[in-house]
Amino acid sequence: MDATPAPFVPPAPKPRSKPPSTLQLMRIVYRNPLELWGEPSYNEPFVSIGTGIGGPLLIANDPALIRHILVDNAANYRMARVRQKILRPILKDGLLTAEGETWKRSRKAMAPVFTPRHIAGFARPMLERSEAFAARYADGAVSDIARDMTMLTYDILAETLFSGEIAGDPADFARQVDHLFETMGRVDPLDLIGAPDWLPRITRLRGRRTLAFFRTLVAETMRMRKERLAADPDGCPSDFLTLLLKAEGPDGLSADEIEDNIITFIGAGHETTARALGWTLYCLSRAPWERDRIEAEIDAVVATTQDPHAWLAKMPLARAAFEEAMRLYPPAASISREAIAAERWQGLDIAAGTQVQIMPWTIHRHRKLWKDPDAFLPERFHPENREKIDRYQYLPFGAGPRVCIGAAFAMQEAAIALGVLMSRFRFDVLPETDPWPVQKLTTQPQGGLPMRVSRR
Repeated sequence: MDATPAPFVPPAPKPRSKPPSTLQLMRIVYRNPLELWGEPSYNEPFVSIGTGIGGPLLIANDPALIRHILVDNAANYRMARVRQKILRPILKDGLLTAEGETWKRSRKAMAPVFTPRHIAGFARPMLERSEAFAARYADGAVSDIARDMTMLTYDILAETLFSGEIAGDPADFARQVDHLFETMGRVDPLDLIGAPDWLPRITRLRGRRTLAFFRTLVAETMRMRKERLAADPDGCPSDFLTLLLKAEGPDGLSADEIEDNIITFIGAGHETTARALGWTLYCLSRAPWERDRIEAEIDAVVATTQDPHAWLAKMPLARAAFEEAMRLYPPAASISREAIAAERWQGLDIAAGTQVQIMPWTIHRHRKLWKDPDAFLPERFHPENREKIDRYQYLPFGAGPRVCIGAAFAMQEAAIALGVLMSRFRFDVLPETDPWPVQKLTTQPQGGLPMRVSRR
């Protein structure tokens, strides 16, 4: 008799059986875009709609088509207008929103921080911040793990990239991040119908004070570091903040671009990893047979491997669970592009101005690409199975020239955080733990993740 439990199927919207009306569409996109997608998006290689709100729309699911758009002919696809309307008011010319030469300058300026050598050097402070965070838990405490992971990854980001010198109160920061995503992180219905920019967007009006908070925080952080650089240039840490400030000049970045990139990393650089960690702990709590194996693996590695940089390579089961959580709940649920010129791909006509949606949310759950796509099955990412996954059917960090610059940073951070937390504590769901995935820039658990934290 097979004693293997049935796999855990985490909560998620079911594919729609019929298209919504225009009014329904606008409501859904504002409330939760993850609830918009219908059966074709989960079953077909692509969905091409010739006319609709905003013009022609292409939903690309085929890995070969995704590679064409993001890599082979990436020059013909700029950032989509609706996406930019959401993000540019927050990030302006930060790395996520900049285009053309501005983006190239920023990417070049930041690249040295994310080399393998530098990332290996971040392992020890990642470990120290994770240990300090774990010490806050009391045995048997009930805590919102979604909020906790935001605080933990913020602590790690502040320590590694800013040497602990971000202005302000971290607790206040977490509250402000929540409010920013709740207001300015949503698609405004006026953007969908192409309303002129001078018409006020209620969502963004509600977020102005929060955005001012972040801009003030960044300005103060920059001021403190500039003063320190002026007083003792050799004694300053050679971190992300110093690197950006030293990149200012005619051949580098402008002062405004530096500020935009700092706010990009402070505001968004930790959020994606935080969401993935929270969903991982939640899924493992609902699949204790997987958790037992991972706890045993982590216990062995933590006990025998002093260098935390080596943990990721030595914890394939923990890594697989984290990657499977990112498959089911991709931190960035959509990648949006717009065709500059018309072209034809394998018989598919793509008109100029076509809005292209590459949806990790639907691609990661696509019926033709994955077996049991809605189930939590970390074995998909075990070393012996990884080669079966096409590079362009799994996109937690995007792909092509604009692939996430911090992907290796995030994977190391996740391994160390899971190693510390799961070697000391067990995280269990409560009767009231009933998360629902909602897209607000990242894939967030509505209502949080209340869990009991018990010492092992």
